[in-house]
Amino acid sequence: MMQQFLLVATAHFLALLSPGPDFFLVARTSIKAGWRHAAFVCLGIAVANGVFILAAFSGITLFRSGSAGFIAIQLAGCGYLLYVGQLFIRFAGASSLTGHKMTSEAALTEKTDLTDRWREFGMGFMSGILNPKNALFYVSLATLIGGAGTAPGLKVVYGVWMFSVVLLWDLLVAIFIGNDAVLRTFSKVLPAVERISGVILICLALSVIVVNVLQLSR
Repeated sequence: MMQQFLLVATAHFLALLSPGPDFFLVARTSIKAGWRHAAFVCLGIAVANGVFILAAFSGITLFRSGSAGFIAIQLAGCGYLLYVGQLFIRFAGASSLTGHKMTSEAALTEKTDLTDRWREFGMGFMSGILNPKNALFYVSLATLIGGAGTAPGLKVVYGVWMFSVVLLWDLLVAIFIGNDAVLRTFSKVLPAVERISGVILICLALSVIVVNVLQLSR
């Protein structure tokens, strides 16, 4: 179980490292308005991820392990992870962070525009809930975890862990992304991070495919 947890936790965290719409929303808000404003955006994103996590993990119980429907969902999830993994590898380094650095004058303007904390929370929530990658990714991970006969209590641990990691990571991004040195350093290592993320996701998908093939061949 510990090996499974480390594999899933690593795949989930590495996927977070690759910038997407949520990442750039947090970065933009932090650079232009400060990390305290961005913190509410982070909370909204985390709650949206929590909705997907809850829906995906509770949906697993609707399918009997080993059934044709469950295997089909697992293979569909594997297909998605393979697709995302090859995208990470293929377009590693294509995302630019330094171009999002704003001037101090723009930051002052943004501060006056984003005074409503609930609006900032709503921005983050809508960004996370409307991101199709989030839904597909969590459903994929949930089907993979469910296929291993994971106990319901451990699924709760997985869900709480993923929610906490999303919130913590986005908060760290909000706090540190405004620093020029951090921004430049992360931009340099980003291609390697994206390639590693792709390899991990592909390996995770292939491992599940192999397990299902072996079970069907018995």
